[in-house]
Amino acid sequence: MDVNAAVAAAAAIAGVLTGVIAMLAFRWSEREQKRPTRSSLHTDAVLPPGVDTVLSVLRSSAVVLDEADAVVKASSAAYALGLVRGGKLAVEPMLQMARDTRRDGEIRQVELDLPRRGTGRGEALAVSARVAPLGSRLVLLLVEDLTEARRIEAVRRDFVANVSHELKTPVGALSLLSEAVMDASDDPEAVQRFAGRMQIEATRLTSLVQELIDLSRVQNDDPLEDAEPVRVDELVAEAVDRCRHQAGAKQITMASNVWAPEGPDQGGGRRADGPAGLRVWGNRGQLAAALGNLVENAVNYSPARTRVGIAARSVNAPGGNHIEIAVTDQGIGISDKDKERIFERFYRVDPARSRATGGTGLGLAIVKHVAASHGGEVTVWSAEGQGSTFTLRLPEAGAARDRAHQQPARETRAGGAGLDEEAGRSTLTSPESTAYETLPAPEVLP
Repeated sequence: MDVNAAVAAAAAIAGVLTGVIAMLAFRWSEREQKRPTRSSLHTDAVLPPGVDTVLSVLRSSAVVLDEADAVVKASSAAYALGLVRGGKLAVEPMLQMARDTRRDGEIRQVELDLPRRGTGRGEALAVSARVAPLGSRLVLLLVEDLTEARRIEAVRRDFVANVSHELKTPVGALSLLSEAVMDASDDPEAVQRFAGRMQIEATRLTSLVQELIDLSRVQNDDPLEDAEPVRVDELVAEAVDRCRHQAGAKQITMASNVWAPEGPDQGGGRRADGPAGLRVWGNRGQLAAALGNLVENAVNYSPARTRVGIAARSVNAPGGNHIEIAVTDQGIGISDKDKERIFERFYRVDPARSRATGGTGLGLAIVKHVAASHGGEVTVWSAEGQGSTFTLRLPEAGAARDRAHQQPARETRAGGAGLDEEAGRSTLTSPESTAYETLPAPEVLP
């Protein structure tokens, strides 16, 4: 019995020691798991809960930096702007702001001009950078692209400056002419002469104000709200009638394959066989104003006893047919550098000629906006000394009406002008014939 008792006691003691050792081992293992290591210190530098989701919906470019200035999180926009390269923040002023904010916890903001990547033209990228602490160890950098906002602001300033200048000129002239009339009150001939000049300046001022109103309307209104099928021949007739007096004074022939007035009192026009029944879908008033501006420019910039041609045709295009209305003149032409800017507001190729003809520099800008708002475009071909062809390309009435219910805004599409540039001439074609009217280089008609 003594032997058995001794064995049992020894087994009990061994069991107790085994349990103690196992408990100690378990406690030691827990302590080792909780002890911070290099890897655990690195993985702790993660975004707080919910921050990743918030950053993903921000419009600004977002970059999160850790204590070592390494990028923990960066949005795709930050990479696109070139802010992050090789896992590091690549903009030194922003990096210095992040370090200062990490040191004192202050929120900082600055606007910078950064070189634009991949253009090679030295264009600057305007950004606004804001840095704030994110927790105790991270720093958040938000970058907003201000380039487009600055461009729009510059356009607005230029527009206001141009409007002020254009309004100041006729108003100043009216003031001086009124003083001249008062001083020449005893000279009827002088009064009549000054009154005529006042009428000219008043007409110029009225035209400028009206075109400003028209430009504002086509930019802000949706022309397709009041859209209807509009006959192209009626638009051409209205445009020709608008320029009848100027064309007749310069003995300019108005030729068209759609419609043209007849008789010497209407500019010596004539009717030519061609397409009939063409219709476009849109706002009649805006379309008539756009085509009228093109025809008026063609007459104003053409020498005396030349021709202005107006031709229309239907063109097959993906998504529906288009109507092309081409206006060709035998005028002075437009240089390559001017062709890039002629659709800008208040831009004039020849300021002296514009003043003589009463031009405001807004006509082609109105044409461009009308074409774009109707889902079309306006293109130009020109050569100095050979004349110009402006082509207004618009969706045809059936197809355009169907698309109007599906997509309120349309992308402009490239289109040809039906021109024979190698021969130095503009050829206007119609569906029924290979060539409607070929206008050669400027010449004085007998």
